[in-house]
Amino acid sequence: MKRLLSRAKTAACAGTLLMLVFALLLGACGSESQTTTTETPEPDGTTTTEAAASMDGFQLAMSELTRLAPAASQADILSVADSMNDFGIDLYGYLATEAGQGNLVFSPSSIAIALAMTHVGAEGVTAEEIAATLHLALEGDAVHQAFNSLDTTLESRSWSQEFPDGRKEGVLVKTANSLWGQHDTVFEKLFLDTLAANYGAGMRLVDYKTAAEQARQAINAWVAEETNDKITDLIPQGTLDAMTRLVLVNAVYLDATWLSQFDPQRTTDGSFTTLSGKTVTTPMMTQTCSYRVADGNGWQAVELPYVGSELAMLLIVPDEGRFSEVEGRLAGGLVDEAATALTSDGEVHLTMPKFEFRTQAGLNNALGALGMTTAFDPSTADFS
Repeated sequence: MKRLLSRAKTAACAGTLLMLVFALLLGACGSESQTTTTETPEPDGTTTTEAAASMDGFQLAMSELTRLAPAASQADILSVADSMNDFGIDLYGYLATEAGQGNLVFSPSSIAIALAMTHVGAEGVTAEEIAATLHLALEGDAVHQAFNSLDTTLESRSWSQEFPDGRKEGVLVKTANSLWGQHDTVFEKLFLDTLAANYGAGMRLVDYKTAAEQARQAINAWVAEETNDKITDLIPQGTLDAMTRLVLVNAVYLDATWLSQFDPQRTTDGSFTTLSGKTVTTPMMTQTCSYRVADGNGWQAVELPYVGSELAMLLIVPDEGRFSEVEGRLAGGLVDEAATALTSDGEVHLTMPKFEFRTQAGLNNALGALGMTTAFDPSTADFS
């Protein structure tokens, strides 16, 4: 029997709940006009828009195109998935350094999708920097079609069932994209068409120039609704100002039942050693089950599948005293190495702590450090 004491975490005994929301704030974007009129395509490809109010009461600038059915090739989907993973490893390196010995949670998927939406309206050096930061190997429409196919494929994994005794189980994967633009900005028709066709998104129109705080409250209210009030203050007070022109928000919501559920009756207080070497007492879940596991140089890994076995959580546990060494190998493909090495090895005794925590981090500096420098400077950003 293999025994694992994991530094990884989970949110509940019967399942796992993960909500990751990302907001990207940009300065001047597009050209400005004094009024907004009914959508009218122009010879130069731009459009001005005053669409009907959206369901949440905001004016919505949105193309008439419906979201495309997934049509990207498997090769293209794998390409953007690889790009997303490479970007996530880069970003982890920066954020982990900033977090020090504290906990860290973030979603490369959520951030990458928001950046991909930003890429739709970018030109010149700004577009090149976004593509390089995301490690995009695809170009043009192929990028956005692949993100659309990947996003909808993940959502297609959702299902649920209810038993006669009232118990429910299943997997809920939900993503939501929301863009909030300055109401008197002219947005190009191609930009709105691509957002609608590949991300199912339009542009909610607010007034940052004279009512930035009201815009902030409206965005936070949307996020709260999409996350069932689990995240109520995504954008802190004072973050938005009269120079803000566009805020992109992506929310990823996962609520899933473990294939092999932890028994709450077996959850008891136990010792957990933090990265600093301090021992703390915390509720520890435990069970003995047949899992796929792997042993590597300085680490162990275990895969915890969710019901349906289409999605799983991969936990990588560094050996004592080798955390930094193993962490440094993430950029060298450690996650793929661990996933490939997984094998069925009989029963596993797994012990892991219950936990709940949040990370709030400003990403302007992080993305700038990764090479995306012009997008956040109104004097150099090219969203023409």
